[in-house]
Amino acid sequence: MKKYFAVSLLAASMCTFVSQVNAAEKVQLKTEAQKQAYVLGASMSRYVDQVLKQQEKLGLKLERSYVIAGMQDGLTDKIQLSDKQMQSTLQGLKKQLIKLSEAKAEKAAAKNKADGEKFLVDNAKKAGVKTTKSGLEYKVLKKGSGPRPSADDIVTVNYKGTLVNGTEFDSSYKRGKPVTFKLDQVIPGWTEGVQLMHEGAKYAFYIPAKLAYGSQANGQIPADSTLIFDVELLKVKHPQKQAEKAKQADKTAPKAAPKAN
Repeated sequence: MKKYFAVSLLAASMCTFVSQVNAAEKVQLKTEAQKQAYVLGASMSRYVDQVLKQQEKLGLKLERSYVIAGMQDGLTDKIQLSDKQMQSTLQGLKKQLIKLSEAKAEKAAAKNKADGEKFLVDNAKKAGVKTTKSGLEYKVLKKGSGPRPSADDIVTVNYKGTLVNGTEFDSSYKRGKPVTFKLDQVIPGWTEGVQLMHEGAKYAFYIPAKLAYGSQANGQIPADSTLIFDVELLKVKHPQKQAEKAKQADKTAPKAAPKAN
């Protein structure tokens, strides 16, 4: 969000430097210098156009005739507002965009939450789907016969993650490489769910937003999103148990006999 608004203000400031283009007349691009000047103006105006379109998506539509007039006045040093007035207007624009963006984000988050809750209610009724006390839903796709991990174990998994609308946001399968991590260092839904699995198993997890990223957006995952994961548990390592065994073995190992004088 901060980067977007910085871009918006920069684009607005750039308006005073963009070259004037008369749509009724096509300039002749004969020399390299002419091309350079033309490209500078075209690239800046294209950039401003993109920013204006972004603002329109938020609900703020500025009259382009005034944008063009500002560009023309800036180039001819005939700006009708003082620097102080311009700065004040830009700050007002920033505040307005922030409010519009926050309102849009809140509306989107509310929809995500409602869609997710409805999905979970309907999904819980499907054959094979089980629900834990926390609200995590899961389905066994393939049983495993290996050990089950605890929260402080290290696991290696393959997985695919999607939103309830089917949009895929991550996949170790597509990257062609499984991931390894300590199980208590991921989202709560994963920490709880993977502990239900035996090594070699494959489960589908349906994770409520409260057990995922909550009200915070994360990369391609919008705020308040219910997440769906297909998870395949490939390997379980028990570093803590191994350390305890090593410590116990050290205690019970026979001590070396003292050397004779």
